[in-house]
Amino acid sequence: MVQNSTCEQMNEVIDAYALEGTLTHQNPHGNGHINDTFLLTYDTPDGVRKYILQRMNHTIFKNPQALMENISRVTDYLRQGIIRRGGDSERETLNVIRTAGGDSYYQDSAGNYWRMFLFIEDTICLDQVENPEEFYDSAVAFGSFQRMLADYPAHTLHETIPNFHNTPSRFQDFCKAVKRNASGRAHLVQQEIDFALSKESDTHVLTDLLARGELPLRVTHNDTKLNNILFDRSTRKALCIIDLDTVMPGLSLYDFGDSIRTGASTGAEDEQDLSKIELDLNLYETFTKGFLAGCQGSLTNREIELLPMGAKLMTYECGIRFLADYLDGDVYYKIHREGHNLDRARTQFKLVADMERKWDAMCAAAKR
Repeated sequence: MVQNSTCEQMNEVIDAYALEGTLTHQNPHGNGHINDTFLLTYDTPDGVRKYILQRMNHTIFKNPQALMENISRVTDYLRQGIIRRGGDSERETLNVIRTAGGDSYYQDSAGNYWRMFLFIEDTICLDQVENPEEFYDSAVAFGSFQRMLADYPAHTLHETIPNFHNTPSRFQDFCKAVKRNASGRAHLVQQEIDFALSKESDTHVLTDLLARGELPLRVTHNDTKLNNILFDRSTRKALCIIDLDTVMPGLSLYDFGDSIRTGASTGAEDEQDLSKIELDLNLYETFTKGFLAGCQGSLTNREIELLPMGAKLMTYECGIRFLADYLDGDVYYKIHREGHNLDRARTQFKLVADMERKWDAMCAAAKR
């Protein structure tokens, strides 16, 4: 059920969109933790039409206008490419629905920001890798996302979350959290702190190469988890990249690395038994093949060479963010048990250590 206060705001928002047909259903949708999402169903002269309506969390995304400008520009660009190759532009990319006034978002009388997308029918999301073929398809999808946006001027997009994947900046934030020790827990996790501090020299590798012009600035998704892809329900093929809130300028290695971090690990992100955590080399190679197949030659040789570093740095970066939040008293990430963020940090560090043991094999996979 939709709460009365939210329902009143929704009615105001829905009126602002002036959609064709009669609204028959409006229900909460999905299980996202950041934005409030609703599914709207309309009866129209041409049949049933569905839309996703979201109230954006402007506590996390402090500039909704810039965020929606990024999403609108990128999806418009993707749509043009899909149409040129004869694809289905209503299913293969998100479609932003504009208000009656032509805006990509609506701010209600209470100050909340809302947006609307066309609902993509007959699709599913996967929360974990169920078989190598689906992981390969996800890799092709994220690689294709890179290829289709390879010529987009990434520097024209807004940086909606400053320093989101700036690993040196994240490292400095971690050091400040250690010094603050707001939770008084630092003495309990000195081994983890020492591990994190020992990797400082790695944190600068990619950002230094970018600064020297040895890596190209690209449009990146920056949250390439498996469940940010819609799969066709009948064919089980990857169809559409979703959750574009963090689309902004970045490095292709960020997108590759985050997928490996979440998809090629043998255990859950918050697994407490660290003996279950390692890098699955078969899945790593499967994703690498798919990602490069999707990119279709749009990556530079230097980018391909550094794919393993992307995987390692994204995993390490998440680890220090989890550990910093644990030291700060669990103020950013939602936790469901005591020490939850510490468990998350430990799995990431275990995965980093396993990557280092398997480094030669990871590099060889990229070369193949």
